[in-house]
Amino acid sequence: MLYTVRKNCIGFFQKETVLSIAILLALVSCLAVPPSLDYVSYIDWNTLALLFSLMAVMQGVQKAGLFVYLGDRLLKRAATTRRMLFVLVFLPFVCSMVITNDVALITFIPFTFTVLRLAGQERLLVPLVGMQTVAANLGSMLTPMGNPQNLYLYSKSGMGFGDLCALMLPYILISACCLAVLILARKSVPTEKPPALTDLGSHKLLLGCGAGFLICLFGIFKVIPPLAIAAAVVLVLLVADRSLLAGVDYSLLGTFVAFFIFIGNLGCIEVFQTFFLSILSGHVEVVAVLASQVISNVPAALLLSGFTCQWPDLIVGCNLGGLGTLIASMASLISYKLVVKEYPAQRKRYFVWFSLCNVGLLAILLGANLLLIG
Repeated sequence: MLYTVRKNCIGFFQKETVLSIAILLALVSCLAVPPSLDYVSYIDWNTLALLFSLMAVMQGVQKAGLFVYLGDRLLKRAATTRRMLFVLVFLPFVCSMVITNDVALITFIPFTFTVLRLAGQERLLVPLVGMQTVAANLGSMLTPMGNPQNLYLYSKSGMGFGDLCALMLPYILISACCLAVLILARKSVPTEKPPALTDLGSHKLLLGCGAGFLICLFGIFKVIPPLAIAAAVVLVLLVADRSLLAGVDYSLLGTFVAFFIFIGNLGCIEVFQTFFLSILSGHVEVVAVLASQVISNVPAALLLSGFTCQWPDLIVGCNLGGLGTLIASMASLISYKLVVKEYPAQRKRYFVWFSLCNVGLLAILLGANLLLIG
């Protein structure tokens, strides 16, 4: 019995490492600040409601196959490997601005495996998936719905949609140029044959989820209360397609809740208040980047937001912090797991290529940041 419980606990920790750590931190913090009704006020319910709604709706869009369908049509024109790379890298770069970086990778990485086999170009697997991962993390920086930390900080800061986009636009443009240089640096050869075309799934599902996404935008633009949107999404999907509700990443939502409790409790402890305020003073971006390398950028955003109101610096720092280590952005683990599962022999080569590419781009964007704030 004990052996089974221990095995299950280890298995859960290995599968949901970040969630497990978040829960552990929340529980430890409860020893210093006993549970009370104040805990409810720690949680940003609007952010959770919007994040849930977007994930549920994007599950439907992905199930309908819209992005793979569009990608197929674009790739039909890609007669050379260079053109193919441009399409496959910039698909997640652009789409992550709307459907989040993790959904973009879940959608396009398996699609990429198929395309490379059909085109006879599996030798490009490591650099291509590495660039796609970087592209999704970089493209998602532009909008509030691009990634979870942006959605949270956007809601927390009270910034306008245009303000956040304008803040991140210079970094997006630099990132696009860097990705283009990486692609152009590779030799271009003809592909063996174009990928087979796929058809769209349920048009009814696609229209419904498209309408749901538009409603979510009203929440992001602060026209409709996010909690009302989440309630409407649940009611509609309970009738239309319950499987979409089951596909929502509840571990991410749970991670947010646990970190909200942990951060709220830390804010009640004077010694931690003093420590975080001291290290963040004048160094918000640097601290956010460094913290992201260890605990990933979403937890870093949740943690540091409780101790600073320098929202532009924190947004830039947490976004740039998604580059660097493999765990700097949890979305990066999606690509790594998919590569290891499909091509286990490429594990080490992918990790090395990914790390070099990420560290190099992080250095470039940090340098650009110094010039922009200078």
